[in-house]
Parts: sequence; C-alpha cells; structure tokens
Amino acid sequence: MIDFVDLWVYLSGGPLLWLTATLVAYVIADWISLYFNRHPVANPVLISVVLVSSVLVATGTTFPTYFAGAQFVHFLLGPATVALAVPLARHLPEVKRALVPMLAALVAGSVAAIVSAVVIAQWLGLDRANVLALAPKSSTAPIAMGIAETIGADPALTAVLTIATGITGAIIVTPLMNALRLKNYAARGFAAGLAAHGIGTARAFQVNPLAGTFAGVALGLNGLLTAILVPLLLPWLLR
Repeated sequence: MIDFVDLWVYLSGGPLLWLTATLVAYVIADWISLYFNRHPVANPVLISVVLVSSVLVATGTTFPTYFAGAQFVHFLLGPATVALAVPLARHLPEVKRALVPMLAALVAGSVAAIVSAVVIAQWLGLDRANVLALAPKSSTAPIAMGIAETIGADPALTAVLTIATGITGAIIVTPLMNALRLKNYAARGFAAGLAAHGIGTARAFQVNPLAGTFAGVALGLNGLLTAILVPLLLPWLLR
C-alpha cells in the first residue's frame, strides 16, 4: 500500500500521470475487447475514451493538464502511420493488382466524405466553425489537424470529430460489410481505412491481415488527397 501511495505521489507531480493513465486505460480496454471476442461494439478506443473521460471528470482535471502528459502518445501517431509500410511490403503484389480500382475508390470516397460532411452540417444549421472542423474528419488525426489549421478551423475540435468518425466507422464497418455480403477483404479493408482512418485500420487488422494492409494504404492515400481536396472544395461548398 505504501509503495502504491509513493508511486501515486511521484506520478501526480508531473505529466507522467496522464500518460500512465492513458496506457493503463487502453490495456484494460483491449482486455475487455478481447473478452468479448473483438465484437465491433467493444472497440478498445471507444472504451479507453470512456475510461479516461470518467477519470478526468471525477478528478476535475482540465484537458490541457491531461494533454501535457498524453501528448507523448499523440506524438507516436506519426511513426505508427509510417509503420503501416511493413504490412504493405508483405502484400505488395496484391496491392499492385488492385491499383486502378483502388485509385477510383479513393477519389470517389474522399470526395464523398468531404462533400457529405459539409453539406449535411450546413443542412443541420451548424455554424461555419463546426462545418470547417468537419471537412477533414475522414483523414487521420495528425493530417486532419494540419488541414484544420490551414483552413482556419479549430484543430482540437477537428481532432475530436476525427476520432469520433474513426470509432463510429470501426464499430459499423464489419456489420455493414456483412450486410452487403462483401467478402473481398481487400475491398472491406480499403473502405474501412478510407472512411475511418487509423481506428478503422486497427479494426481491419483485427479481422484480417489483408484487410488491414489495404486499410493502411487507404489511410495514407486519403490523408494526402484530403489535404489537397479540402482547400479546393470548401470555397465551392460554402458559397
């Protein structure tokens, strides 16, 4: 008990506390997800968000205080995205064979994600700040936040909306693909990575390695294309 108190005093004196809390929350969430046999609803990211948010509310901790420690996890998003090149190299022949349909799906999916988000947000009467923050929601968080800064949106709000998009996509992708009777894991994975970026990609890897590979390809390509398309499409969409 004394050792635990000493550890708590040491951690609470600096930002390391919230880094530790984030990692512990994810370990618990991943165990829960595994216990439920990786059911789509038992998404470890969603469970982690609930756990960490509950602790923050219970302790009255502000987001800047939390992020002072959790930013180290945020920093690892970039290297984690680059690491997706490893499964890509393993399945390179399959990716090359599907290059043309992938590019067609990429353009269609990226444009649809941007246009639908902006049009529906305007139809629902959201203000300009929220509409701008929603535009890059289907690209991975680091890229989405960079796009938000470029177009004058709030990067923090964009990050929240991006993560919410990823969690939602990861939950519904498997039931949706099963309902559509789509059995091609390359197509399933590409759709998950395109619409739900890193969180969808993680879900795809849980289902099938080939699906995860194509999700990783979609994540990277959609991030690049979204960064190009959002500044081009927004002036036309916001008229």
